[in-house]
Amino acid sequence: MATGIPKTNWRSPAATSNGKGSLDVFLSYDGKKSEAEILTAMPAKLTQLWPKRRKQDMDNRLCFGENLSILAALANDVEVCGKVKLVYIDPPYATKSVFQSRKQAEAYADLLEGAHYLEFLRERLVFLSKLLADDGSIYVHLDENMAFHAKAIMDEVFGRANFRNWITRKKCNPKNYTRKTYGNVADYILFYSKTDEYIWNRSVELWTPIRAAKEYQYSEPGTGRRFKKVPVHAPGVRNGETGKPWRGMLPPPGKHWQYPPSTLDKMDARGEIYWSSTGNPRRKIYFDQSDGVPVQDIWMDFRDAHNQNICITGYPTEKNPLLIQRIVEASSNEGDLVLDCFSGSGTTLDVAHRLKRRWIGTDNSAEAIKTTLTRFATGLEPMGDFVKKLEEVERLESEEPTLPMLELLQSSNGKNGNGSSHSPICEFTLFATEPYDDCLSHALREWETTRREQEMVAV
Repeated sequence: MATGIPKTNWRSPAATSNGKGSLDVFLSYDGKKSEAEILTAMPAKLTQLWPKRRKQDMDNRLCFGENLSILAALANDVEVCGKVKLVYIDPPYATKSVFQSRKQAEAYADLLEGAHYLEFLRERLVFLSKLLADDGSIYVHLDENMAFHAKAIMDEVFGRANFRNWITRKKCNPKNYTRKTYGNVADYILFYSKTDEYIWNRSVELWTPIRAAKEYQYSEPGTGRRFKKVPVHAPGVRNGETGKPWRGMLPPPGKHWQYPPSTLDKMDARGEIYWSSTGNPRRKIYFDQSDGVPVQDIWMDFRDAHNQNICITGYPTEKNPLLIQRIVEASSNEGDLVLDCFSGSGTTLDVAHRLKRRWIGTDNSAEAIKTTLTRFATGLEPMGDFVKKLEEVERLESEEPTLPMLELLQSSNGKNGNGSSHSPICEFTLFATEPYDDCLSHALREWETTRREQEMVAV
């Protein structure tokens, strides 16, 4: 393994003291505004559509309208500005396409490109940075069209030192391309924090018996505890205690002890050091002290809808709820405020609500708001042929149910994509920016009817 000078012992001549690091590389393009200019954007005036009177304890908000003006309004709201713990956004990807829902309704247009797209995104990132709490984080979900440009923009807005991860996600099954290129099965999530001190609940993948047996190969005599052996040294030269001899040995060239010799002595006394037949020390890591395998920056298990049994809303570019769940659990705690200003079908809002977070969502598409209201009221629907499935359910309901039959009945009767019963989400306020043309009136009537029906069922 190559060794190098630790970053704590080296400072670039261009390093700054503002906590963001030096920006010796940045994007320049026509129409790029200063942050001060961006922050002068006119705040939206919001009118409340539902319920008629806002309850004092109703923290959750769904806003219909252009999100820049809504973000400007939130920046003037003392209940929100500087208090958002997590932002997840899945903005347009600069695809130059118009997207439709499963019912062929126009959902949104993704027609910006180049400098226009970058400034569109940057303006919103500037406001999102202002809204974030000091211990907050932001995740921006993009594809290969603009992810690399967006990385430079986010370095500028949030600081290169606050970049945490470039996450690669497998978004779909392998493709059988006929053109001369590799199959495109990945998209990307840029993860930044507001400062060095940010909420972090480490994600782990649970151990499988096979993986655990392969990783933890040794059994401790006497206790039977399974363990693995890892080095007690790490790359980089140190001049302090960790660079001094321990038990008559110096750390290998170009390396240092992971702990001071006094700490290593205590670990050895507790039986936590394994000594090889040649006198080489290793540290024991016990299986029973591991919650799982720490998640890395390549995510393979969160594909978007890819078979006929998955439950969805039918809104275009809808993301896998389990993907959002990982992000919400890792970068927020119960009671925290989560914001998604490109909320689409409401996946982030739904997941945040069920994980007991407060939330704010915005979208400028009436179809998105209608889809979100339907999702809140009735949950998700199977992706496949609904008519045939319902006919099959009616037939099965007259028979004694077997396990496969029960699974089919559950998937078609108010069940969410994760297999749990749907519980309507009613604890929120719906706003629209003015002027409002009453385009959501039909959706609101449906929402009210469904809500009352569900309340009657609950009683």
